[in-house]
Amino acid sequence: MTDLASRGIFRILVLAVVAALAGCAGGQTHDLIATRQVPVQASAIAGTHSIFIATTRQATKDGRVFSGERASEISHANVAITVPAIHQTGQVERPKRGVADPAKSFTATSISGYADDAAFSRALRTDIAANGGRALVFIHGYNTNFDDAVYRLTQIVQDSGYKGTPVLFTWASGGRTVDYVYDNNSASAARDALEKTLRLVSQSGAKRVDIVAHSMGSWVTMEALRQLAMTDNRSLDGKMGDVVLASPDIDLDVFKSQMKRYGRPEKPFYVLVSANDRALNISGLIAGRQPRLGDYTDGADIASLGIVVADLSGVEVKDSLNHSKFAENPALIEMLGQRLNADDRALTGAGDITSRVGSLAQGIGQTVTSAAEIIITTPVNVLKVAVGQ
Repeated sequence: MTDLASRGIFRILVLAVVAALAGCAGGQTHDLIATRQVPVQASAIAGTHSIFIATTRQATKDGRVFSGERASEISHANVAITVPAIHQTGQVERPKRGVADPAKSFTATSISGYADDAAFSRALRTDIAANGGRALVFIHGYNTNFDDAVYRLTQIVQDSGYKGTPVLFTWASGGRTVDYVYDNNSASAARDALEKTLRLVSQSGAKRVDIVAHSMGSWVTMEALRQLAMTDNRSLDGKMGDVVLASPDIDLDVFKSQMKRYGRPEKPFYVLVSANDRALNISGLIAGRQPRLGDYTDGADIASLGIVVADLSGVEVKDSLNHSKFAENPALIEMLGQRLNADDRALTGAGDITSRVGSLAQGIGQTVTSAAEIIITTPVNVLKVAVGQ
């Protein structure tokens, strides 16, 4: 058998394994706007959130609102969504197909679109001003439908207690496990749109713009940040806040190249990794056994770039792939919220970052009962923090 044939069979087998794994964890797309909504008492609702949307997805005429097809232009919208009082931290209680019961599931109660960038910017400006001048831009990963992306950001905002304006940047993921290559290309095609979105949020009254990216969304994010650096505006006119890359699905060498162009971060820049991230383990196999940033646990190597690395290998979640720990582990999502809601005083150096991260982790350790250890590597220190008892 030729080497080419062997590699082809290997990739087919890997894709089959990916499909089997993701089939256990993923769900089919649902209409975001249900055809029927069950009336409930106000006491059945834990929270209501206004999620701003910037997307490169194609608009639909049905309840999905946006599909997995690529659009030539950015669309903007806003979704009002409720979280049930029975909600469990780290989980997304999805509605049943066609019927939404706000007492039992996340429920989108309304969605509105914007005619152009200016209208979206005006709405953003009003909301950002009402929320202390802060905005959070979330970029989802591979195999994510539009409704899943909206629910995930809503869950992050609810569970972290984030107090600013949440903005979802949702690129055209096909939402199917067999669409890995399509998704990778869609992510690449969306990098200019994300750069534009970050600039728009910055110019809409934000005093601080934080970024949280997951999985393949980290690739889009790094490309957009690289482009900002190439235009001498990597700080978004001084408004760039924290950057968090959770389980980043990026080739390690590519990431180092991106950081070389971006330069040493001036504000906290966090990479969350896990050696037992099964989704990234398989992604590395598909990429020719090249390590992915998200399952690479040589913290000192990455920290040398001026980055804080949190090794979450010892943290457990219900997800069998261990690919969404940052959002699904109660301790971690609370830690993320404390970080995003922290004051804006200037950091005095890597030692200050070490102190603040250590204090956050130790504080969270007093609030949970499941034992775990988070290894935090900064440019100057290594912390092994016991979380839980």
